[in-house]
Amino acid sequence: MRWSLEHALGHAIMVRRFGSGPEILWIHGLGEQSQGLEAIASHAAFAGYSHVLVDLPGYGRSPWPEHVDHLERLAERLADWIGNRQPAIVGHSMGGVLAQLIAERTAVRAVVDVEGNLSIGDCTFSAKAAAYDLDNFLAFGYSAMRAQVYDDGRTDMALRVYHAAMVLASPHAFHRHALDLVAMSEPETLGVRLAALRAPVLFVAGVPDGMCRHSRDLLDRHGLRWAGIEPAGHWVHIDQPERFAAEVAGFLREVMPLSSMT
Repeated sequence: MRWSLEHALGHAIMVRRFGSGPEILWIHGLGEQSQGLEAIASHAAFAGYSHVLVDLPGYGRSPWPEHVDHLERLAERLADWIGNRQPAIVGHSMGGVLAQLIAERTAVRAVVDVEGNLSIGDCTFSAKAAAYDLDNFLAFGYSAMRAQVYDDGRTDMALRVYHAAMVLASPHAFHRHALDLVAMSEPETLGVRLAALRAPVLFVAGVPDGMCRHSRDLLDRHGLRWAGIEPAGHWVHIDQPERFAAEVAGFLREVMPLSSMT
């Protein structure tokens, strides 16, 4: 595995790559970093693929941008950075929303949306951040959120991983993207857009403690293929790595068989 500093239309991003074969691009969620996806990307079920894990601008090891992009603009930058590579994209939470936005802008082989937002009921951390104005979020809101995640992480491994990532994240980026997620989730149009993608789509939900029940109903309403993995919460790939790997790898082998991707 190697790190490289790459550029997405003016933003510097840290990227790590390993493996060989058809590309899977892994995109993390709000306040997170690529390291939180490293263990699942390295699972034996995904052998035979090349893996690209990105730290989005303002997260993980990537530099903090002077001006934080809205999610739609960030998706445009990432689509241009991807170019004609046509990866499958696996995105968790905010990364699932970004995977969808990217697939609206450039050709991808598949989208795996893991616990991406569909309705306001999915805005757990984003709604908390969006409740602050920017000045108060920078002054005390973000530190209060980190402290709560640290406390809750005493009994929840996924939250321990989340807290470590939050320490590295830009508060400006966190707040901007939290506002975007809330604004995009409220009208409940993300499910319609996800169903309209030209690429094959699999949605993965943690049951019963991941996305809200209403959003799971929206998946059925829009005819989306989805897998509920239980018992699991928002970080289903951490809570149930074996079941997650089997479900996602099985889907990817259906839509991009390794034998035909030489």
